[in-house]
Amino acid sequence: MGPARFPLPDSEWRSVEQEAVQYLQHLIRIDTTNPPGNEAEACAYLASILARDQLPYEILESAPGRGNLVCRLRGNGSAPPLLLNAHLDVVGVEPSRWSHDPFGGELDQGCIWGRGALDMKNMAVMSLMTVLLVCRHKIPLWRDLVFAAVADEEAGGTFGSAWLVREHPEKVRAEICLGEIGGFSRKIGGRNFYPVQIAEKGICWFKVKTTGEPGHGSVPVWNGAVARIGRAAHLLGTARLPFHRTEEGAVFLETLAKHLPFPKAAVLKAALRPRWSNFVLDRLFPDPSAARGLYALLHNTANPTLLRAGEKVNVVPSEASLEVDGRTLPGQTSEDLLREVRELLGKGYDFEVLFEMPPLSGSPTDPVLALMEQALRRHDPDAIVAPTMVPGFTDAKYYSRLGTRCFGFSPVRIPENFQFLNLMHGHDERIPIDGFLFGLRVLFDLVVALCASPNG
Repeated sequence: MGPARFPLPDSEWRSVEQEAVQYLQHLIRIDTTNPPGNEAEACAYLASILARDQLPYEILESAPGRGNLVCRLRGNGSAPPLLLNAHLDVVGVEPSRWSHDPFGGELDQGCIWGRGALDMKNMAVMSLMTVLLVCRHKIPLWRDLVFAAVADEEAGGTFGSAWLVREHPEKVRAEICLGEIGGFSRKIGGRNFYPVQIAEKGICWFKVKTTGEPGHGSVPVWNGAVARIGRAAHLLGTARLPFHRTEEGAVFLETLAKHLPFPKAAVLKAALRPRWSNFVLDRLFPDPSAARGLYALLHNTANPTLLRAGEKVNVVPSEASLEVDGRTLPGQTSEDLLREVRELLGKGYDFEVLFEMPPLSGSPTDPVLALMEQALRRHDPDAIVAPTMVPGFTDAKYYSRLGTRCFGFSPVRIPENFQFLNLMHGHDERIPIDGFLFGLRVLFDLVVALCASPNG
């Protein structure tokens, strides 16, 4: 027997969609810039909606103002829970660089504008509407359906998912979690691909320190500490670390190549060959940002981000340091990355790990991916799911500690020339209304397929 379905008539969907747009507008208007976060106000707003439909919920504060909302619909216990996760905090804005109020939730040019529209208050509202629809239609569940709207993801999750996993694991423990980053459509070579996160790179933030002869600023000091740390920053910012092919990193390129014609398919396959990879990414990709993203799937990375040296302009300092954002592939450790960096920089540098978290791996053949593709194809018959690995950090880092299989799937259909990746932490963040409502229907269909009893 196949997965359950529960199609709603279009007349009802129109009312549901109006409701969803209004909720997203209002949620954007609640300023949850982190720091300080202020997610408790957003939780209270979501709770007021759940209360109107008499849905159970809890608001758990990890610190004053740092709210986390958890709503659970009970199933019959035949399968472990499904968790829908969205973070409520957003990154800061430069209001003068925006053409619309970043906390206005305005409707214009077919979009909902505001910080969090894409990252990721849209998923909070899609998840909210999904649990509301399941409850309103009394859809029988064979697993619990849990919705978590959490704090602090943009600053590492300390007051959000990390705290919930540590202090209240039974409230968020699940077999499967749907969150970020993935489900956004990307048209490549005329085909509609939907990347879905199945893995994340690990984190290794570290400091590089070096010393040199101090002196008066009026007398040259050759190869001093500042010069040496500058050389390290230059090497890390321009050189390439060794190629590593991993299943999690290669599956995205292989999926694209499978569905694209020559010569695009040949170029993608060549990017997976150690001898040709850097040449292909540097010379044959017209979009440098896409090439950098693919490079990150095939290498550990070490980005220099902070330089520190000296206190006065006329004093040559004896010590200088560089802080580096390092990311590690599945199968690689922090020590593997540091060894690669030591080989690049040579002698004369000391290293200190500041913060680290291991990579997160998933299976590109997980049956949940097939259900995602089925749900997508009900609304986009040409949809192709492309499992991928993201170089960044999400709440999945913490939920996976409970044994949860985590997927980045907050579906949105994106117009072909809409540079959404540049908007997620950039100016004029906005989400296409049609794409948001497409995602709502897809998410509802997938949740029904995963949770509804086939005999219901």
